[in-house]
Amino acid sequence: MMTRSGGDALRTSTSWETRTRKSIDEIPHLSSARREAFSKHELEKFNISNLEWINDIPECPVFYPTKEEFEIPLNYIQQIAPMASKFGICKIVSPLVATVPAGIVLMREKAGFRFTTRVQPLRLSEWNANDKISFFMSGKNYTFREFEKMANKIYARRYSSAGYLPDKYLEEEFWHEISNGKIETVEYACDIDGTAFSSSPSDQLGKSKWNLKWLSRHPMSILRLLEAAIPGVTDPMLYIGMLFSMFAWHVEDHFLYSINYHHCGASKTWYGVPGHAAYDFEKVVKECVYARDLLSSEEDYAAFSVLLEKTTMFPPNILLEKGIPVCRAVQRPGEFVVTFPQAYHAGFSHGFNCGEAVNFATGGWFPFGAAASKHYASLKRSPLLPYEELLCKEAKFLDDRLSNADCLNFVSSKDFSSQKSIKISFVLLIRSQHHARWVLMKFGACMRLSSDVIGTVLCSICRCDCYVSYFQCNCNLQPICLHHVTERTNCSCGGKCIVFLRKDLGELEALAQKFEQEDGIQEEAEKKNLLHTTEDGYSPYCKIKFVETPEIAENAELYTQGLTCISQKEDTLYGSPVQISSDSSTLSSSIGLDDGSSMDIDDCGKSKRANPIDCSERLSGKEYGSPQLIRSSDQCAADYNAVTRRTAFLQDSDDDSDSEIFHVKRRSSMIIVNRSANDSTSQRFPEQQVLKRLKKLHQGGGSAHLP
Repeated sequence: MMTRSGGDALRTSTSWETRTRKSIDEIPHLSSARREAFSKHELEKFNISNLEWINDIPECPVFYPTKEEFEIPLNYIQQIAPMASKFGICKIVSPLVATVPAGIVLMREKAGFRFTTRVQPLRLSEWNANDKISFFMSGKNYTFREFEKMANKIYARRYSSAGYLPDKYLEEEFWHEISNGKIETVEYACDIDGTAFSSSPSDQLGKSKWNLKWLSRHPMSILRLLEAAIPGVTDPMLYIGMLFSMFAWHVEDHFLYSINYHHCGASKTWYGVPGHAAYDFEKVVKECVYARDLLSSEEDYAAFSVLLEKTTMFPPNILLEKGIPVCRAVQRPGEFVVTFPQAYHAGFSHGFNCGEAVNFATGGWFPFGAAASKHYASLKRSPLLPYEELLCKEAKFLDDRLSNADCLNFVSSKDFSSQKSIKISFVLLIRSQHHARWVLMKFGACMRLSSDVIGTVLCSICRCDCYVSYFQCNCNLQPICLHHVTERTNCSCGGKCIVFLRKDLGELEALAQKFEQEDGIQEEAEKKNLLHTTEDGYSPYCKIKFVETPEIAENAELYTQGLTCISQKEDTLYGSPVQISSDSSTLSSSIGLDDGSSMDIDDCGKSKRANPIDCSERLSGKEYGSPQLIRSSDQCAADYNAVTRRTAFLQDSDDDSDSEIFHVKRRSSMIIVNRSANDSTSQRFPEQQVLKRLKKLHQGGGSAHLP
């Protein structure tokens, strides 16, 4: 590493400042309004003229594993998690060295590798309706060496040196520049599909289990259950930066873990906030950073919605002043940074560098995954992962593993916490689903059997993933998740609905009851479960009864999906085991068609574009009398026939149904989707319909990926 020259190395180059100001005019595609977005303003809310607060930020934990400890990545991360998660982020110094440099990998092993950067305004924002930050595509396309040459040239012009500068000095420089400096923009190549780990058998780190290309598929990672690759989640992405390239405050998708490896180049400064302080963090951002006119509402999730855009940058002294715990890491080549679930983090580069990141999850992630699902549902944002399906599959896998005498030795003491988290999360899911079905039955809903393979579907109202069960009513034939059962009392159709359940639901409920017999599981579940279990005679796992009707049995074949209102005559079903998916994993293996999380959906859960029926025609707000617990055969048959007729009409007249199988989407330009022989898409969408919707999606300029 070169050392910096004399004191002049700390002097900013005037010629470079002039160049950066001119560079705005050279960026293509920018309107005058967007050019204005790069200009700096004096902001009283971010008064950082005094940077002494930098000394008040503690360092994150740093770990130095031996080669033996380093052998199994997720084992080691679970071992350090109790301490490290209290800080939100930690640093792990690898005992193995990459013998093939990232530059060689990207220039030789991956011939033709090129990428496009984003232009980042290097300024703070008022964060109101008239002033917010966006990152623009520059249109510039680079090879790895071209970008390195450009970034190093800019660094040398600014500091009259290509050598090392102190980390603290560059941290002060960053906050000075972003608040009132002369630099207007920087470039950052983020979310680039690929890896810089070498495939050479002589590269120690590349052939280890810490190669991020394989880490998310580790046997202890929940994401191994996903059949389809999701770039940036199961497959790593590259991040290539220059001086002051930044990553704004954000949490990982679905509050997952992330791991970032620094391949080469200048250091990065990270700031981290632990997951237990995430809601306090969002409250401070809502009160001290965002103006009221920027937020869509006064709801708790309003700030979270804006933070999802991943463009919010502000100095951490605001957090220190409000008592929010925050720490710092300075990441250098050969070091990993791990972020823990729901930990907000941000940072910037000290110069040209290349990093790589991927997500993973252990059993301890499930409570955070449940919280993320609630956040997304509140914003009607389509999920990236099928949380319910992952939890059910992992619970069954855990039970099989613990029941296998050959596997008992595999269970270590540090794995008990992860196992307990899986069990409690699973019990809470099954309990809440059972209670919701009991409420639906009390209101007189019909249950249906089905042998179709349709996998996880999305709720048409809140976009929540539905794997265990969902329902449809006579005025909304799209899937509705069981979180909306109480809303159906105001439905204009009088609550005529059919509930679809998995065939193996009885097995799932039996497994949940089995888990509850173990020490502490039931007590912990009841502490977290806010349901009134004695409500009107309800108790967990109580019997749910319904009636068979011959008319519905005969009409079953008429329903396009084979979804029938069938039950067994005077039989009692425990948890009503009905099927919406086969036992084979459908995790992210189906093609779902969605034109973005911002789809125009009314409060009844219908796309206004697909079905322009006025919401008032479906939800009238009427009060209904107390329905019968067990409906008559005539009632159930009439409801079924009404639903069948409307379904047939809609399928004939509108092939753009917004009912969708769970899908994979990501901000990357590349999506890999695997389809099995029993692809669930074909069960709900004819092949021509799938192709037509894909064609419309691309013609309309829509994207099937997250922003």
